[in-house]
Order: sequence, then structure tokens, then C-alpha cells
Amino acid sequence: MNKLLAAAAVLALAVSCSPEKHEDAPKESQAPSLPDAVIADPARNEKNPASNRQLLIPSEGMGMNALMLRAAGAGPHPTMLLLHGLPGNEQNLDLAQAVRRAGWNVLTLHYRGSWGSPGNFSIAGAIADAEAAMDFLRQDDNARSYGVDPQRLVIAGHSMGGLAAALQAAGDPRVAGLVLIDAWDAGATAAALAEGGDAAREAFQKGLDDLGNSLKGANVESLTDELLDHQSEWSLMPVAPELARVPMLSIYATHGGAAENKALAEAVGKAAGASVKAVELASDHSFADKRIALAAEVVRWLDALPKTAAGAAPVPAQ
Repeated sequence: MNKLLAAAAVLALAVSCSPEKHEDAPKESQAPSLPDAVIADPARNEKNPASNRQLLIPSEGMGMNALMLRAAGAGPHPTMLLLHGLPGNEQNLDLAQAVRRAGWNVLTLHYRGSWGSPGNFSIAGAIADAEAAMDFLRQDDNARSYGVDPQRLVIAGHSMGGLAAALQAAGDPRVAGLVLIDAWDAGATAAALAEGGDAAREAFQKGLDDLGNSLKGANVESLTDELLDHQSEWSLMPVAPELARVPMLSIYATHGGAAENKALAEAVGKAAGASVKAVELASDHSFADKRIALAAEVVRWLDALPKTAAGAAPVPAQ
């Protein structure tokens, strides 16, 4: 997906912003201390240890392969739904582990038609799958079984997962927070493809060189056509006012999708009452050389979130 984002960046218009920015070699005195959850294992909780639970998340009658990383302690715990990109070669499981060490459950999944989950893959299907996963976490039986506090659900996504996370948060006022990790504004890419014609289409498809055998029922042609068919629906700038209702962390890559993510963070931040933190890391779209920095930013932001949802009573321990 790195080359895809590079192609999309060339197609998209550059927009300036003034986010917090981490240079390649910051002075040691300027670097904030790393959260313990990022660099150290906690003592084992003998009564309620951290654990992994494999599960199937229903979406349109099919069970998506999923893994719940349960935090240590009795719970219920705040919970993050972490969505991977297209196709998901980088699944950010190191980030998931750091978030769990910080006291959060983390639910990861493979969309229908991806990585062995049943069905055929489509971007529209992945967006629907994100909604299905949030619904799953809010169901009383599931919340009790997995120690989930349904009032403190954060949705996070990388690349295409960021697209799905943003669209879900825009339409779901119950979301307690949104984390965008070099999110993909698919509508902006589609607009550039429509304007650029065959040359733009060819350049975009060359970026889709990492699909391998990960997706069923989809290829570069079907994905390109789907983008063009959903240009207006998958544009993120129009939903900026809705995103302003949700505390948001946007982390983006200098050598990835920084331009479109800067623009979105700036647009959301202009709304009255918005809570937006924007961080630029000097890395590529997968943050290949900034994994610890990425985890540290996410954990710090999660630690700063309110301990209960606005207007909600705390959920009793189980």
C-alpha cells in the first residue's frame, strides 16, 4: 500500500497545516519520555491476566476472523477497535500490544474476503464490517464476555482502516474517540483518478502491488472502479464537522499521506469545541522506522481521554 499512497499523494492537491512534527533526529532534551506501556511489560496479574481470545465477528451473515487482546485486570476495560489497511500487510499488532499494556482491550479483525475471512472483499464491505464490529462490542452479552466498557469505545484505523474509522465516527455519536493513522481519503483519490484519466488510473493501479493472495473476489480493476463509483461517499473533508464531535488523534507520515491528513485535521480543528491532536512523523506510510514513536503518541493520547463518557455513569467491575 506504500506505493499506492505515494501515487495518491502525487494525484492529490497539497494542503498546508501546522501540526506537531517530529523530525528524524530530535534533540534528546526535546524528546518526551516514553510511556511504560510502550517499552516495558507489566507484572502479571495472577487473578485476571492479560489474554488473547479468537472470535468470529458477524457481518452480513458471515463470521470475520478476529482477535480480542484482553487487558489484565477484572474489567470492564475501555476498548479500541483497530482496523488495518488495504490489504493489511501491516496490521499494527505491536501497537495493539502497547495499547493493551496501557489497560485497554483491543479488537482486531480481517474484513470479509480478506486474509481467510469468508466472503468477497470490497472497500464498501470493509466499511460496513467496521460498523458491524462496533455493534458487536456494544451488545450486552459480548461486553460481559470480553470485559468491554461499551461507553468507552475508541475506533482506530490505518490507511483504508482510517477511512472506515472516520466514516464510522462521523455517523456514530457514541464513539468515545477516533485515532487516524495516515488515513486514506479515498474520495480525494477518486477525484484525482477521474480528473487524470488513463494515466492516473495506471499509476494508481501500479501502487496496488502488495495484494498477493490476501483478498478474495477483488483485484486492481474492481478496486479502482469501486473508488470511482463512491467518490462522494468516501470523501473525508465533508464529514469534518461531524468528526469535530469526537476527540481525535491524527498521526500521519511525511513520506505517506501527510497532505490529506493535515488538511482534514485542520478542518476538524476549526469547529467550535473540537478536540484534535495532529502529529506528523518523518516516516513512510507504514511507519516502518517509527513504530515506538507511533505507539507512544497513541498511548499518551488514550491516557488523556476522560475516564467515563460524557453524561454516562461508570460501568461496574465484573
